[in-house]
Amino acid sequence: MEERMKKPILSIITITYNAGKVLEPTIRSIIEQDYDGIEYLIIDGGSTDDTLAIAEKYKDRIAFLVSEKDNGLYDAMNKGLHAATGDYVWFMNAGDAIHSPFIVRKIVDQIIAMNELPDVIYGETAIIAEDRSFIGMRRLKAPRRLNWKSFRMGMLVCHQAFIMKRALAPDYDLSFRFSADFDWCIRCMKNSVTLHNTGLILADYLQEGLTTLNHKASLKERYAIMCRYYGSPLVTVLHGWFAMRTVADKLSRRLRRI
Repeated sequence: MEERMKKPILSIITITYNAGKVLEPTIRSIIEQDYDGIEYLIIDGGSTDDTLAIAEKYKDRIAFLVSEKDNGLYDAMNKGLHAATGDYVWFMNAGDAIHSPFIVRKIVDQIIAMNELPDVIYGETAIIAEDRSFIGMRRLKAPRRLNWKSFRMGMLVCHQAFIMKRALAPDYDLSFRFSADFDWCIRCMKNSVTLHNTGLILADYLQEGLTTLNHKASLKERYAIMCRYYGSPLVTVLHGWFAMRTVADKLSRRLRRI
């Protein structure tokens, strides 16, 4: 008789800094999952608002909590990676949320049916407003089959809907200030053999306004990352196509209003 596979442990990591206004829905979306194999970690950058008071309310459900000065978001993520002990790591930052209380169990049911632990687990992302209302699905849809070359077309899977086997997960590259998650996902996929599409909406992503400066800096970093992995000639051609697609989309929206 074939031995039944042990149910995996998911280390879910939340990065916070003065996130009191948005943290509680994130915590609740994780601790209310109907699956008990979750290790929950909160890595705080030394908040001065009520972030820690909110976390303290749920301390019996938090396996690891640290609050100290760090060198930015991705340094905090590396701390989370190093502290995690589960089979998988999943980053769900303050303001974002797991899409429903049944998502983790559904993921595990799929894995058990496969009788193997895939290296990467991924799915779709919904965009939500500050009042937690649904805005729409993320414009870039997760491909049916994913590999490291897929991100030539952009970040087709949101970081919050990308779950990585911990043993294969590299550290975030701190030379990137705004797009280290894009680089990290590519390196994760290069380390992976099996990538499993759940077909599920995994995450609710809180739409927040980025400053123009940070947005431009992020785009520049993504371009540099794409050139690193896919080569400058191909990336230049693809970005020309991206620009034409953007213009066509704007024109189409204007025509529909007429």
